[in-house]
Amino acid sequence: MKPKQTKRTPRYTAIETLLILARDRQPVKPVLEKLCSQYGLSPIDRNLAKNLVYGILRNRSYLDSLLQILCRQPLNKIKPKVYHALCVGLYQLFFLDRIPESAAVNESVQALRMMKVPPQLVGFANGVLRQSIRQKNTLPSPKPPENKDDCLNHPAWLTTRWHEHYGDEKMVAICRNNGTDPLLALRIDTSRISRDDYIALCAKNSIDAEKGKFSPSAVLIPEKNMTIDQLPGFSEALFHVQDQSAQLASLLLSPAETGRRWLDCCAGLGGKTIHLGEMIFGSQSGNNPSDLTAVEPEYHRYQKLLENMGNIPWSDHVHCINASLEEFAASRPQPFDRILLDAPCSGTGVIGRHPDIRWNRREEDIEQYAKTQLSLLQLAASLLAPNGIFVYATCSIEPEENFGVIDSFLTDSNFMLTDCKTYLPETVWPYIHKGCFSPLPSAELDGFFAARIIAKAD
Repeated sequence: MKPKQTKRTPRYTAIETLLILARDRQPVKPVLEKLCSQYGLSPIDRNLAKNLVYGILRNRSYLDSLLQILCRQPLNKIKPKVYHALCVGLYQLFFLDRIPESAAVNESVQALRMMKVPPQLVGFANGVLRQSIRQKNTLPSPKPPENKDDCLNHPAWLTTRWHEHYGDEKMVAICRNNGTDPLLALRIDTSRISRDDYIALCAKNSIDAEKGKFSPSAVLIPEKNMTIDQLPGFSEALFHVQDQSAQLASLLLSPAETGRRWLDCCAGLGGKTIHLGEMIFGSQSGNNPSDLTAVEPEYHRYQKLLENMGNIPWSDHVHCINASLEEFAASRPQPFDRILLDAPCSGTGVIGRHPDIRWNRREEDIEQYAKTQLSLLQLAASLLAPNGIFVYATCSIEPEENFGVIDSFLTDSNFMLTDCKTYLPETVWPYIHKGCFSPLPSAELDGFFAARIIAKAD
């Protein structure tokens, strides 16, 4: 008879997630979601596990500075399970006021016991955490100084390049913004419900909601512990989670004229594909001869794309294809009038939402991404019909991936930029540079880049 498995706790789940991230450099969200489901965590425990993991990733440099004071040996000599358990314990002690100190220590130590860590190492972790409680008043505060942030919580290669490109003040602002939990941003399907009516629906369900300042379809939810399925209209797909920056990228393909062929080159999970569909079809799907194709090479993301399209009223008008853009182009499709290329990128503009990115990326990745992006951009351009329009977008703030790629593409080409101001709300104009939409990360906008490109007139 097999022994009964001990129930996994949020602390255990957080430690295991951090171990996997450090070992494999995987994105945090799917790793954490898989473990939470595997261990059957309740919604409350899932929230705690996420809070711990995301909080530690946002404050790892600060937690390391505490450990350097509290531990006698170098941090790289601490066993990985013990190191991550110490981070889980310290994060609770220094950031989460509602968790009793005894629970923060005992539960973190108990997680190590469940992981079969040798007793002497469990005792070491217990001693370090209890020592941190005794010395708490003399240890550095997690709150950064007003004038200079001594704990940027980003790798030095990133802060160095941001300092070079944007100056010290903006570099610190980016780092501080990435250290906060961003507001939940929704894109309302305004072809089915107005933004005002959706906010009223939230109020009816005692949920605070406010209009986004930049996208005409955006609604912001200030409540940090709100899960998506608790929001009204979830099952009917009245909204989709999408930052305002990403919402604005689709608007650059306006006007949404009927009878056009549209292509989303790197559809991912389908956020922008669905937005394009709302623009194209809306409530007139029965009489609209337009055609929308979504290409996604990665199989699991493609399966999620199909799942997300499943409850969309006009989904039968969208052709989803599991192939690389190269494979799709080799099939010699009829040219497209509107093309969106949301290219794979370093993701440095969305570190606030995905705090693992700062630790998963390497400086040499930037050059490789730029090469891939230029290749995809040239391929997308070859699929464009005469007088067509395409938009190149990334969620990166690295110049090599943005203006660098665009400049290389436009050199000796038959294409030119058009000014994004013509197609975006006036509130966005301060974030348009050289005709391109390129905000740095802020409280209401993710870091982003979008360029609108057309063929030169003959």
